[in-house]
Amino acid sequence: MKLAVGGDHAGFSMKGPVIEYLKSQGHEVTDYGTHSEEPVDFPDIAQRVTSAILSGDAERGILVCGTGVGASIAGNKVPGIRAALTHDTHCAHQGVEHDNVNLICMGAWIIGIAVAKEILDAFISAEFSTDPDFRRRVDKLADMELKYAKELLS
Repeated sequence: MKLAVGGDHAGFSMKGPVIEYLKSQGHEVTDYGTHSEEPVDFPDIAQRVTSAILSGDAERGILVCGTGVGASIAGNKVPGIRAALTHDTHCAHQGVEHDNVNLICMGAWIIGIAVAKEILDAFISAEFSTDPDFRRRVDKLADMELKYAKELLS
């Protein structure tokens, strides 16, 4: 799978091992930064990763920051992105299966690399359900994005 990975300075220590693990599993990974522990604003990294997903350069994305909360908020500001704060395997697979999540956000201060690897495996192996109920609900999310975008522009 083609994956976009990014993290801010608080997630930097986990981002490298995440990328190494994903590559060891045969995935094509692009690192969208940051590349040091120097302070950086997580919305800037989130924009790079979400742009890769929306352009098709990546099928899914992973963001790592201190808690994952800010990254999740940033990701969900982008129409077409369905980001989830994910600190367990159940949410990792069910988020994709039920909600077609295309970006997971993890907190380096919250989980360790062993748990992160399990989450990544669950996220990557999951597929969006063909159940019409789940598809209808995700379509409604897209409708919400359009509705509020139109209201903002008017």
